[in-house]
Amino acid sequence: MTVAGEEELERSEGEALLSARAELGPGFEAELVDGFAERIERVVRERAEAERRRHDDVARRAAAAGPRQLALAIVSLVSFIPLGITLGVNGEGFALLVTLAAIVAVNLAHAWQSRPS
Repeated sequence: MTVAGEEELERSEGEALLSARAELGPGFEAELVDGFAERIERVVRERAEAERRRHDDVARRAAAAGPRQLALAIVSLVSFIPLGITLGVNGEGFALLVTLAAIVAVNLAHAWQSRPS
């Protein structure tokens, strides 16, 4: 599995390194190992950077969801008060419950959608 833009280290590359080491002898061993180690370090850095970006993105979305959720809750309460008074005075208990259930459903849907994955 690779992340976009990331190099994948293949098993065959390790085998090629060992084969080249055997063919070239100990004089080139340090250069071969250093080159392979640099490649491994680069891939590890790229993977760590991709994971850090993903984590930062999740944290940023979670932080932004809090104020939106609060605003939605306030708007829901402010809109329910006149509806509740109107429907309650008119004896529309069922309509009052349906309205309340719809507002709660909208708030729950937003909270569920905004949660970190």
